[in-house]
Amino acid sequence: MEIDVKNLNLAFGERVIFDNINFKLVDKSRTGLVGNNGAGKTTLLKVISGELEPDSGVIEKSKNLKLGYLPQDLIELEPVPVMQFLKDRAGISELELKLRESELKLSDKSLLRDNKLLDNLLKGHAELTRRFETAGGFAFESMALKVLKGLGFSQSDADKNCKDFSGGWKMRILMSALLLSNPDVLLLDEPTNHLDTESMEWLESWLRSYQGAMLTVSHDRRFLENMTSQTFDLSRGKITIYPYGYERYLIAKTQSQEQLAHEAESQKRQIAKLELFINRFRYKATKAAQVQSRLKQLDKINIIELDSAEKSVKFKIPEAEQSGWEVIKASNLSKNYDDLRVFSDINFVLNRGERVALVGVNGAGKSTLLRLLSLSEEPSSGVIKYGHNVKAAFYSQESALNLNYENTIWQEANEARSKLNASERRSLLGAFLFSGDDIYKKIAILSGGEKARLALFKLMLEETNLLILDEPTNHLDYETREVVERALLQYSGTLLIVSHDRHFLDILAERVLEIRNGKLYDYPGNYSWFLEKREELLETEHQNLNLNLNIKNNSRNDKLIERQERQRILNETRGLRKNISELESKINKLESGQAQIDLDLCSPEVLSNSQKVQELMQQRNFNAKELEQAYADWENLNYELENYK
Repeated sequence: MEIDVKNLNLAFGERVIFDNINFKLVDKSRTGLVGNNGAGKTTLLKVISGELEPDSGVIEKSKNLKLGYLPQDLIELEPVPVMQFLKDRAGISELELKLRESELKLSDKSLLRDNKLLDNLLKGHAELTRRFETAGGFAFESMALKVLKGLGFSQSDADKNCKDFSGGWKMRILMSALLLSNPDVLLLDEPTNHLDTESMEWLESWLRSYQGAMLTVSHDRRFLENMTSQTFDLSRGKITIYPYGYERYLIAKTQSQEQLAHEAESQKRQIAKLELFINRFRYKATKAAQVQSRLKQLDKINIIELDSAEKSVKFKIPEAEQSGWEVIKASNLSKNYDDLRVFSDINFVLNRGERVALVGVNGAGKSTLLRLLSLSEEPSSGVIKYGHNVKAAFYSQESALNLNYENTIWQEANEARSKLNASERRSLLGAFLFSGDDIYKKIAILSGGEKARLALFKLMLEETNLLILDEPTNHLDYETREVVERALLQYSGTLLIVSHDRHFLDILAERVLEIRNGKLYDYPGNYSWFLEKREELLETEHQNLNLNLNIKNNSRNDKLIERQERQRILNETRGLRKNISELESKINKLESGQAQIDLDLCSPEVLSNSQKVQELMQQRNFNAKELEQAYADWENLNYELENYK
């Protein structure tokens, strides 16, 4: 399976988006699509998916190619239960309906008198059954629950209505549907935007075993490095193909640009030399032939065009007077919302100059804890104490609500208290993707992402010695993220950051706090070190059957306790495991029975006996219902066994 893009051209008015683009996506290829904001990355995915038509060019796709596209923008989902939505998108619902209609026809006695019609019905039913099995219909719900769990949903979420979820969770539902449909080619536009780090790691694990081709746009450098083996660089309407993952691509592009700059300089000298000769001897008859020769040389030169160099914005976050050594002390913190306990008994201290990442799955309470620590919200119990001379600033996605919507961007930028002059403010606004006449737009008409960027811009002008940042890199492109990274690395105050950008966390964090199951775990190292140590901790907990055993020095007594605990669980789950074994035997028997019935229904001898056909169809329908219930029981029993304590 492959997609072959030939001579693709597209322009929006005078602005050229694609200028004679050519490339191929072949089976199992892993490609990252990169380029500056506005280069046309999302547009290219839309063109390949068929959502947009190019001005000219051809996109050839293999016959029967199944393409899956995850858009970047939030979309509304049908107001149906999540599992129903997943079945609808994977084509399972349609096949189930056709199978029920086929079985209903086959059970109609009046139709069974016509052997030719019966034969056609049976053939159609057999084909539907084959398609249903090929599509993974019999095990679909089990697989769907695994995908949903990997993307952060609970088992009960499968029965909830799609309309009841927030925008970010709706994108996860859409991603689940896309993965379960198992397309030949995946087009992913910012797939990690709405995922926490644990869900990202699960997605990467799933994609490693995915057998199709993938083309992805992502601002997540770690995702691109982990998941891609070649890079398409979209710039000035052209695509340059680099046969490397993201980090090697960056090196290769820098080298290529340097080489191109040398060639451009050499070409510039050559042109200057030719023009000097032409201008000097243009009007001398004796030199006319030589002048004409050089004019022809000039005409043949293809001017080397260099990408406009990105302005390197240097910015230092203004800092308040130094705080005391102990910046924040949290003692016995708990937070409840009615009957929902988010976390309890949390204790830690942040010291001056520490750069700390706060991590955890979605819903663990990261943003809640940041609101408590910023004093924006009260804890249910416990105490938060700020140290001497602490001057804090808090950024969250809600920070945009504090902007004056009647102002223009430039007015809002000027109202921020800062020592930067007008030129420096303009330069920094440009780094935050506000440039030209855009700075005179009213804030009221900006998108949510633009408002969030402007709020972050304003916060970074404040004099502080403690920054509490909740997802500061959302809505930022590569270059702006680097501006923010550099500024935060130079910041000597204290940082507490929540971010799903793993590269960002790895560069900045020197300590990681994880909220897991309502408790806080402290890892004194960077994000990569945290991942390694957390894996070890989870493995240890798994080996200890998730019990809080106080193992000391591997003493005989501790080993005995561990063996006794394992034996206790084995004894107490014996009945459970017996039921699972019996269910598996029942499922095997029912599946074998169904296979035999399908075989019998293809027999001419059986087909000639309408009564026999009806009996077999009734038995098949009964077996199908029994199988459906057996699959559900098996799933529930295994879930109970896996979570037994």
